[in-house]
Amino acid sequence: MPEGKRDLKERKDIPLEYTWDLESMYESIEEWEKDFGDLLSKAEGIEKHRGRVGESAASLLRVLRHMEEVYRIVGNLYAYANMKLDEDTRINSSQALFDKALGAYVMVQEKTSFITPEILKIDEKVLEEFYKEEEDLKLYKHYLDNMFRKKEHVLSEDMENLLAQMGEIASAPENIYSMLNDADLKFPTIKDENGQDVEITQGNFIPLMESKDRRVRKAAFEGLYSTYESFKNTFAQTLSGNIKANIFNARVRKYESALEASLDENNIPISVYDNLIKAIHNNLDSMYKYMDIRKRALGVEELHMYDLYTPIVKDVDFNIPYEECKELIIRGLQPLKDEYIDVVKEGFEDRWIDVYENIGKRSGAYSSGSYDSKPFILTNYHNTLDSVFTVAHEMGHSIHSYFTKKNQPFIYGNYSIFLAEVASTCNEALLLNYMLDHVKDEKEKLYLLNHYLEQFRTTVFRQTMFAEFERTIYEHVESREALTADYLCDTYKKLNEKYYGPNIVVDDPIAIEWARIPHFYYNFYVYQYATGFSAAIALSQKILNDGDTAVERYIYFLKSGSSDYPINVLKLAGVDMTTEEPVNNALEVFRQLVDDMDRLI
Repeated sequence: MPEGKRDLKERKDIPLEYTWDLESMYESIEEWEKDFGDLLSKAEGIEKHRGRVGESAASLLRVLRHMEEVYRIVGNLYAYANMKLDEDTRINSSQALFDKALGAYVMVQEKTSFITPEILKIDEKVLEEFYKEEEDLKLYKHYLDNMFRKKEHVLSEDMENLLAQMGEIASAPENIYSMLNDADLKFPTIKDENGQDVEITQGNFIPLMESKDRRVRKAAFEGLYSTYESFKNTFAQTLSGNIKANIFNARVRKYESALEASLDENNIPISVYDNLIKAIHNNLDSMYKYMDIRKRALGVEELHMYDLYTPIVKDVDFNIPYEECKELIIRGLQPLKDEYIDVVKEGFEDRWIDVYENIGKRSGAYSSGSYDSKPFILTNYHNTLDSVFTVAHEMGHSIHSYFTKKNQPFIYGNYSIFLAEVASTCNEALLLNYMLDHVKDEKEKLYLLNHYLEQFRTTVFRQTMFAEFERTIYEHVESREALTADYLCDTYKKLNEKYYGPNIVVDDPIAIEWARIPHFYYNFYVYQYATGFSAAIALSQKILNDGDTAVERYIYFLKSGSSDYPINVLKLAGVDMTTEEPVNNALEVFRQLVDDMDRLI
């Protein structure tokens, strides 16, 4: 694809080597349909286990293996359909395929809903005897231990079945939001730096906000958010519907709050969430100082929200075509040694990555796939430094998935959400360290320092602000209050004023920004960006300072999947998130970077 072009192409015009290899999952829709038929047959067969799950060690092993089989198939079906839709969200047949896959997932949950309640009827002493009788059952011990840990929150068979059937309805708000946000929403056309017309899209908004031309930044900012403002009541209702579904599930399962229910899934204490917000509140002065530095560096009388993304070091332009991006990432990750680097190269060469934006393609970036597929990556690459770090970030996710799936059985073949951002952010930290060590131009070094500060701002401070916003609006709904667009906008704007401080004008349009953040539909996901970033900073420092020993522990962490609770898995790599140390250490690094930048600007 021609580098640097902003006019969007149809997907058929993107060269094959820059698209992901979904054909390695299913060569045709007919193959997908065949698997779908097999799934229906195998899911129906689950019924034969009803009432017999705890009959013997052998019967328990049989039902666990059967359950794994159907979830493995539906995982393939769903991952493929989801990624196929994201290639071009306008295509009705892809929308239909995704709906069918989602329905299949709900059906599997419904068909298997009796299994957990029946397992939990087994006396734990009897279960210990089962392990002795059936050697292969020991594989599932951690899985079963975790199940019994949450026993008081598991409902009767009939209730579990009912909740499973409601799954499709409960996911409707997020699906409606996604269609509105990615497929139907149209943004205005503005003039770029050269006076050329450019339509604002989800993919080019941040590059436009990075523009050196303040007029372009302001036009992009106002153009995007005025569009969201026009639909604020619709967005408020979709978000409200999603929150109510999560609160309903939490209450039905006898949790005190939706936050407690979400964190308990991975055995994370609520104190980890609260301590994060508390730590940030105690260090906001360094963010206020950074805003003052940005204001002085840009030479503006007033710093505005549309000035946050543009580099504060002038006359530096990192124009990095995708092919150069790949080589840069490989060099930057060398401290992780050959076993890791070989997988990075495989990812670039084996079409894991869907690189460029096309008309109708889902915005943003992610790592996805199933247990049996390649760990695919979706991105919308522009030739910016941010795009390079996005590729490195998503590659971290995918290599984490790669090592996990290669070394863990299906039952532990994924990693918890709490660990999800560690490997990705560690990649970014190592790449940035490499670039800082090898850059020769003083302005470019300042630019990279600023980029590091921006990583802290957006990943630690901003995501914690999101986490506080999420906690606040959930508590509002849990108190039986209405979640109106005005309440959401007012709450969000006040948090921006608190987190960014007195040295910036918090423009009114930012109040609607919550409407463009898909993570608010992910049920208390965002705080893990900040905790993950903190852990990643600690790990990257260990890798750089301790060499082979730290790398060996880190790779072992990547291979561990969900074979233990996430807090324990992370301890294997040398980081204890039950303490305040990792977050406070990360914030101390930020403070030092701010002081360094203050001296150099």
